[in-house]
Amino acid sequence: MASVASSYARAFADVVLSAKLDADRAISELRTLARLLEESVELRRVWENPAVPAEQKRGILDGIAKRGGFSKQVRNLVAVLIDHRRVQFLPRIVDQLEKELDARLGFAEAQVTSARELGDPEKRALEAQVTKLTGKKVRARYGQDASLLGGAVIRVGSTIYDGSVLGQLQRIKEAISS
Repeated sequence: MASVASSYARAFADVVLSAKLDADRAISELRTLARLLEESVELRRVWENPAVPAEQKRGILDGIAKRGGFSKQVRNLVAVLIDHRRVQFLPRIVDQLEKELDARLGFAEAQVTSARELGDPEKRALEAQVTKLTGKKVRARYGQDASLLGGAVIRVGSTIYDGSVLGQLQRIKEAISS
């Protein structure tokens, strides 16, 4: 049901941008609700049970939203999902929403894998380089892989930039073999 998730994500992205909401905050609030739904069997049973009146489900949502300080728009999206019996799609909707907002706001998601933990100045310099390469603002996620020996491998979409020592050694090996 990827189309369900992408339909709701596109619609909510319109809301976020037209209401000038903080996109990161909206996504964070939705992730919190999705995590709560995943962790609480009782909540999931109530929200997914067609025998429980919609007013009661929304009352529970209102209590959670008030306690969490969630925006009215986030609360309303989840209420619509509850009313249309689509609340089980919330985690996928949040993932799609993040991609949709990144695309609309000109962000590129970069997965950076380095041989060691990078310091903040190194991360900023790397993100600046990726911004120059892609022409987009970068949201980087970092990981480590000691087998790289040094340097980093950066994946932006389907493009891979390999600046690792292991990658250089492999290119040298291929050049020697041919």
